[in-house]
Amino acid sequence: MTVNRRTLLGASAAAGAAAAVAAASPAEAKPAKRYSFTVMGTTDLHGNVFNWDYFKDAAYSDTAGNTRGIARIATLVKRIREEKGRKNTLLIDSGDTIQGTPLAYYYARVDPIVAEAGPVHPMAQSMNEIGYDAAALGNHEFNYGLDTLRKFESQLEFPLLGANTIDVATRQPAFPPYHMVRMSTGCGKDVKVAILGLCTPGVTIWDKAYVDGVLEFPSLESEAAHWVPKLKEMGADVVVISAHSGTSGKSAYDTSTGLGVENASALVAQQVSGIDAILVGHAHVEIEELRVADPDGHEVVLSNPLCYGQRLTLFDFELVLERGKWKVESVKASILNSNEVEEDQRIVEILSAEHNEVVTYVNQVVGQAAIDLDTAEARYRDEPIIDLITKVQEDTVKAALAGTAHADLPVVAQASPFSRTSVIPSGDVKIKDLSSLYIYDNTLVAKLMTGAQIRDYLEYSAQYFVQTAPGGAVDPAAITNAGDRPDYNYDYVSGFTYEIDIAKAAGSRIANLRYAGADVDDAQQFVLAVNNYRANGGGNFPHVAAAEELWSESIEIRTRIIEWVTAKGALDPAEFASVDWVLTREGTPVF
Repeated sequence: MTVNRRTLLGASAAAGAAAAVAAASPAEAKPAKRYSFTVMGTTDLHGNVFNWDYFKDAAYSDTAGNTRGIARIATLVKRIREEKGRKNTLLIDSGDTIQGTPLAYYYARVDPIVAEAGPVHPMAQSMNEIGYDAAALGNHEFNYGLDTLRKFESQLEFPLLGANTIDVATRQPAFPPYHMVRMSTGCGKDVKVAILGLCTPGVTIWDKAYVDGVLEFPSLESEAAHWVPKLKEMGADVVVISAHSGTSGKSAYDTSTGLGVENASALVAQQVSGIDAILVGHAHVEIEELRVADPDGHEVVLSNPLCYGQRLTLFDFELVLERGKWKVESVKASILNSNEVEEDQRIVEILSAEHNEVVTYVNQVVGQAAIDLDTAEARYRDEPIIDLITKVQEDTVKAALAGTAHADLPVVAQASPFSRTSVIPSGDVKIKDLSSLYIYDNTLVAKLMTGAQIRDYLEYSAQYFVQTAPGGAVDPAAITNAGDRPDYNYDYVSGFTYEIDIAKAAGSRIANLRYAGADVDDAQQFVLAVNNYRANGGGNFPHVAAAEELWSESIEIRTRIIEWVTAKGALDPAEFASVDWVLTREGTPVF
């Protein structure tokens, strides 16, 4: 048989080409190994276990239909774990856990967890039951002191992270900086997920009494730049940061002294390579997904679920195995609303007793109110209910300074309209009513200030108001919060009388500043009774942080208010109310 060589060669070539095409065909190629997993995240839970408003003694509700509490988050978490598989999910938190509700306060101060044979904190019980993998420190974790924080940490079944919480003595992180989780992919090579915890440096200011000389808080950017490469060297395939720090790049304090930026999460993403996602906290704003390019052009995905257990963030990761290493192909963030589900019955079962104990506590009657008092208009009118705060602070500081070299100086006091919905009804006054007036766990400080410094302080505070031309109607809702300044950064100062002329530009609004009927002398000395947040620089008010401290205490101002009313047995504005300030436009009262 004769075979045509050209035909054979052609056939061989064609066959080889066909084989090559077949080998390169996607249909025949060996599929790449892939893995998907989800990181769930909460933040700023602030002691909210159940959907309950202890100040109103009723289920929490708002006009947006939101619900609160980790009990509902638990239901969402269970649903996601069922959908995706328990081994394919992680659950983390970015801080501010043990402060913010009467429930949290009760187990820090009334029935404290630090007592011998003391209780397990309800937040530890609930988070352990749900099965968190890690949580970052928030600034409010430090509000009750390091003993309470360390006890809470010891009650957790997962690590409390703080890479930039540095022990002054050892120069090492005082808390675990990171947590490495190995996730089984089912294809022979696990994925290593590193969770790095970072906290806003503002702790240095806001809780100076507890951390000064003990802990330092370098910037988030510097510590992320230090740790992320190390985590990569340790084999991390995925790096997630849990950051108790917002995205705005702004601070409520002066950063010119070298203190790091308060809200630095986006800066971390921009400046540090190798991060895949950042769970954002602290700012109490909802950001479903924010994409920021790192120095290499890689997109970092940030998400900030709404506070108090109202939302749960999901980071959905898609990975592919290339040359023996896992590579993040994509990250997508989304947010679930806790109002979609009911409370998890297991959380209800294990924490109802603690909840009921606190309900009983806050409903104790401590006095009788002569009239209704409320904060509805306290942002723009001098209201008696805020005068109650300043009166208690004045009396407390006067008693503390009695017999000292400063006993004869006039004492004035600062207070802010923290809540727009606080009500003290006539008749029975309960602990919950007074607690709703002062929602933060601030303590009291006495600072030595001059008349000129007080004037500057008031001018700075008056920036809160929107400049409003004379004449014409005024919408109260539109004249406050200029420049997005929160209500807690607007201060009354008692003891003086003064006008705030909102027709004028910020910085030249305080008029007719008088004390005891006389114009205030710039050199005259006053003792300012002020909360520790403001005294340490919170809000960046002028002079007060640098002013000489004459006295301070660790008892919460809220407790002092409760004690004052309990001792009096009656709450009559005649004993504490005064008209100290008024909003004007070119001398004419606005209201």
